[in-house]
Amino acid sequence: MRIRLHDLLADAAGRSGDAPAVTFRDDTLSYAELWRDVQAVGAGLRCLGLARSERVAVYLDKRIETVTAIFATSAAGGAFVPVNPVLRARQVAYILADSDVRVLVTTTERLEALGTELEQVKSLEQVIVVGAAPGAPAGAQYSVKSWDAVVSDQGLPASPAIDVDIAAILYTSGSTGKPKGVVLSHRNLLAGAESVSQYLNMTAADVVLAALPLSFDAGFSQLTTSFAVGAHVVLVNYLLPRDVVRICARHGVTGLTCVPPLWIQLAEQTWPEEAGMQLRYFANTGGRMPKTTLDRLRSIFPAARPYLMYGLTEAFRSTYLDPAEVDRRPDSIGKAIPNAEILVVRPDGTQCDPGEEGELVHRGALVAMGYWNDPQRTAERFRPVPDAEGALSTELAVWSGDSVVRDDEGFLYFVGRADEMIKTSGYRVSPTEVEEIAYSTGLIRDAVALGVPDPRLGQRIVLIVAPAGDGDLDAAGLKAILRKELPLYMVPTDVVVRTELPRSPNGKFDRNLLRQELSA
Repeated sequence: MRIRLHDLLADAAGRSGDAPAVTFRDDTLSYAELWRDVQAVGAGLRCLGLARSERVAVYLDKRIETVTAIFATSAAGGAFVPVNPVLRARQVAYILADSDVRVLVTTTERLEALGTELEQVKSLEQVIVVGAAPGAPAGAQYSVKSWDAVVSDQGLPASPAIDVDIAAILYTSGSTGKPKGVVLSHRNLLAGAESVSQYLNMTAADVVLAALPLSFDAGFSQLTTSFAVGAHVVLVNYLLPRDVVRICARHGVTGLTCVPPLWIQLAEQTWPEEAGMQLRYFANTGGRMPKTTLDRLRSIFPAARPYLMYGLTEAFRSTYLDPAEVDRRPDSIGKAIPNAEILVVRPDGTQCDPGEEGELVHRGALVAMGYWNDPQRTAERFRPVPDAEGALSTELAVWSGDSVVRDDEGFLYFVGRADEMIKTSGYRVSPTEVEEIAYSTGLIRDAVALGVPDPRLGQRIVLIVAPAGDGDLDAAGLKAILRKELPLYMVPTDVVVRTELPRSPNGKFDRNLLRQELSA
């Protein structure tokens, strides 16, 4: 019986231990070998004193040790925190401190890049380095060990965790500017793996390319859905789109999930005919895929079924469009995934009629536990489920903040977001976080970051600023500073300098007017 995340591997090793589980570059581990390593590292974490539900951050690029560390944390009874490897030191340290991480798994190079930022992570006691381990800096509150030194042959005690315990904290941008940690239980992750692998019709014969970051819910699901059915996962840290094409051809990839900007790039590549014919399904998440891109992909992959999906980190995955409906309604986000119910409700909680715009509310086993250490934001987003009469039950659902419309046949269509979050390159970006970094330069008096429609990125980030003092402001120079302080996907595409920024009657920046002016 699968109760905890690592039970996926234990079951697969017991069923088909010799089958390939995960590949990175030229190395492949079978399910038996991966489960052996997970138990050994899990036992090592227990020897370090990791207690039930304590957090282990994994700050690595995609490699076999990354997968091992994540599932070993589960096997040891802890909760893993995957950190996007493209984040800068400031963002990484914030996540580690906010989640009270006890153990950090990283590389020597990444540890050195974090530098003094780790001083704010008061909870950190152990750093595990893949490769040769340097000594801890003088005065550091943590010790440093090599990966090999942590591996233990003492045997792994039974995990104390049950299905409703914390399994993971995934960080996503928040409207207040600081990332928020979405707390997921073992039950959440297992229910998601079962649901998604079911509607994708995945089997042990599938070869799935993990192209998205494992810190992204859709990226992590490439592992869970594959392990749930005993499929083979190929890890890739691509630099160029042609790297994805090459690896798909090399490994005979049958399943590929990407965000629209990557799909647009992949549609422009020359695909070997054999690689195009091998793909059984391709899936889109993180924003609407342009119709021209979808048509091009369908011609490249004539045997593949296209799945257009919509999801929330707070509920893993919410809807998908049946491939049989793609030609009839390519703009739809589909219907609820298995084992989920999607409601469309008015502000008073009553359910909308067909054709009436309302808020998407997700209920079911995939609804997360809330936001880490943030009861206020949890109460705003995780609220009781409305019933048909508008009354509230005690069951909590995710109120998405997204506006949708349901048609007469029950298919859903995305309308827009209620907040100011920017969706770019598949990432959710907080305007406030971009603005705060801009303010920290001391070069500006006012700043507003906006998302502007872009055919490749979904939205591109435009930063409108007014300079501090009476001097001129070099937009290129400001952008160069931001590039050093922000992950690349958060760096504004354009910096617009104005002497004044318009304000609304209540004194706030008039974002709507600025957005209209940029669109003119």
